[in-house]
Amino acid sequence: MDKFCFGVDIGGTSVKMGLFDERGSLYEKWSIATNLNEYGKSILADIAESIRDKQEKFNIRQENILGIGIGVPGPIQGDGIVYKCVNLGWDVVDVTKILEDISGLRVTVGNDASVAALGEAFMGSAKGYESVVMVTLGTGVGGGLIYKGEIINGAMGAGGEIGHINMSMSETQQCGCGNRGCLEQYASATGVVRRANQLLNDKSLSSEFPSSLRGKGNLTAEEIFNAAKEGDVIAQRTVEETGEMLGRAMAQIACIFNPRIFVIGGGMAQAGTILLDTIKKYFIKSAFHATKETEFVFASLGNDAGIYGGAKLIIG
Repeated sequence: MDKFCFGVDIGGTSVKMGLFDERGSLYEKWSIATNLNEYGKSILADIAESIRDKQEKFNIRQENILGIGIGVPGPIQGDGIVYKCVNLGWDVVDVTKILEDISGLRVTVGNDASVAALGEAFMGSAKGYESVVMVTLGTGVGGGLIYKGEIINGAMGAGGEIGHINMSMSETQQCGCGNRGCLEQYASATGVVRRANQLLNDKSLSSEFPSSLRGKGNLTAEEIFNAAKEGDVIAQRTVEETGEMLGRAMAQIACIFNPRIFVIGGGMAQAGTILLDTIKKYFIKSAFHATKETEFVFASLGNDAGIYGGAKLIIG
């Protein structure tokens, strides 16, 4: 009889889950709400209950389940202990032990961004590539390093924390991590809006560069990218600076990890070629000569990358 596994991706508002066979074929996907009450105390129990429901629905016996692979929004060490998932209200949580005890199944845990990268290397845009770096551009900047089908976590579980590469020693505002000048402050959706507002509030530019973004109130990164495509100079300058920061950061990553391919994912990837072309331009300007041929693609699995990566954690 076929063997099965579950891929799980825990987010701040929902937990996405998928049932896979041992070849990585997705049978069904679904989600449940993330219960943040009492510091996320019931999240893992809710996951186990939902998995049991699917076992019953598909009449899958316990011995035919290979395990549960799970991505969590925090740094993970090899023992499956997560250290501070702020979005979930968790401090130090032994995810592996707790979920194994509740479910009776084998559990393997990884950082959510790294697990999403593993998903893209498994069944997405980077399928067939041995060395992969995924850069996820959303509210923050996340990343994952994959080599020969394995996540590179690093000694403290912080491998792939691309958003906290220091890009400016002169930055005065503090990043969410406590440092100043992190890539995330410039290249996340939040950072793009911040920079656009700085330019819009620069009185020396207001008369020279009229902008359709003025007076819009709560700007979004999507509005800024759309305005750039329509020729808005302030928006174009914002996109140019964003692409420069990302291109320079990826050139540094390439010198250390030397991936064959960069995968760009997250909500900001919807901007399309205007973003990718700018990143590539500055990557080539900054890159060491032996890394200039690195490929760039957009992620293809979307919100399913995490559950595919979770399945891969179990399938191996």
